[in-house]
Amino acid sequence: MARRADLLALGVSDRGFGYPLELLLRAARAGWRVHEVDVHYRPRTDGTESKVSGSVRGTLRATRDMARVWRAS
Repeated sequence: MARRADLLALGVSDRGFGYPLELLLRAARAGWRVHEVDVHYRPRTDGTESKVSGSVRGTLRATRDMARVWRAS
């Protein structure tokens, strides 16, 4: 949880699958304390698949986006 203005000030630019990685890298550089919190959720609806692990294309896109963020850091 963070204030919107503070999140925007981090300057995260990736709008793809690299967003979570870039957010964490920039937050760490800014000295933010990051805590993982368990979130309870329901099982995926029958007949639906993950955009990332549900297809080769999704996996390749996620890998590409995260690699791009990692190289830029």
